[in-house]
Amino acid sequence: MNKFNKVVLAYSGGLDTSIIISWLKENYGCEVICVVGNVGQSDELIGLEEKALKTGASKCYIEDLTKEFVEEYIFPTIQANAIYEGKYLLGTSFARPIIGKRMVEIAIAEGADAICHGCTGKGNDQVRFELAIKAFAPDMKIIAPWRIWDLKSRDEEIEYALDRKIPISINYETNYSKDKNLWHLSHEGLDLEDPGVEPKYDKILEMCTTLENAPDKATYITLNFEKGIPVALDGEKMDGVTLIEKLNKIGGKNAIGIVDMVENRLVGMKSRGVYETPGGTILYAAHKNLEEICLDRETAHYKETVALKFADIIYNGQWYTPLREALSAFVKTTQENVTGEVKLKLYKGNLINAGVTSPYTLYSEEYATFGEDQVYDQNDSAGFINLFGLPITVKAKMDAALALKVK
Repeated sequence: MNKFNKVVLAYSGGLDTSIIISWLKENYGCEVICVVGNVGQSDELIGLEEKALKTGASKCYIEDLTKEFVEEYIFPTIQANAIYEGKYLLGTSFARPIIGKRMVEIAIAEGADAICHGCTGKGNDQVRFELAIKAFAPDMKIIAPWRIWDLKSRDEEIEYALDRKIPISINYETNYSKDKNLWHLSHEGLDLEDPGVEPKYDKILEMCTTLENAPDKATYITLNFEKGIPVALDGEKMDGVTLIEKLNKIGGKNAIGIVDMVENRLVGMKSRGVYETPGGTILYAAHKNLEEICLDRETAHYKETVALKFADIIYNGQWYTPLREALSAFVKTTQENVTGEVKLKLYKGNLINAGVTSPYTLYSEEYATFGEDQVYDQNDSAGFINLFGLPITVKAKMDAALALKVK
């Protein structure tokens, strides 16, 4: 092993990072400085600094990144309509780059020799953290214990913690791998590793209620957007962090945003997880509804292609790349007229459009009406169809002529 004097650790207080402090000190004899990126994990931050120091860290930075997280990462992703494999709203994916960036800043300020993370060698987060580190400190050494230590499972991690009297808040029965932030909560491991098993929603859900326990009466909400950014809820203007927090409560109460999926990880394997994204699911639906009346057809259709690539880039940890920046610039341009009001009906996991308006709407009732109008000559459609269908007409005639020759 290399020798390090000072190591900055991406710390969450979870199982992995709780034991890594001791492991680093045992194997490197180094000073360990913990960095916690506060991206809205709320109650998980309670007592975290005290725990880190008691476990052997010399310092513990708890950095409030929530405002930047929302405005610089979440909102641009909503504007892009980026969804990974049609289901995943990228909650963990776009939280890692901002944490990685702050870790580098602290590591440089502290004169650290290396940065350490607790990601496994099977997961996506190792890529996301390390690409962020490379973007801002390309020569910084990176320590990834899961790739080099002797521990082979989370059960062995628990044993390691118990042997050293390291406080952990889980046991063998509740040993799900979780990631929580302002945007979402993910659940992996244990019984979820079998895609044939229904999740125990009544036991694992934290942000959302179950469908069965959701209210029997629908909830109506109104969201206002300015240039693709949500700015108000039910007529009340508020900042992005507050708005998402309120939507999480409303959506969670109505069982909105529960996703069970088997996704394709970047490292090659398939992985099954359950995601809770109540507020985010509402915002995506509202933004998409508004775009339907504000974007022209060619832009809307091309933007769907961009959304797929944008989602892949974020999922793969490539936030700090020229392509992501270029795609964000395109997306931002498309949002110039995405301003208006969206009403939604929430009912037992369902999001139902209840009306959308915009001063920039491209929907014209005068043209679209089934009633009498003075602007559209229906006879024009005959010539349009003749030209649009000309390749089909020519092909059909050629096929008929060839068939006669064969006979």
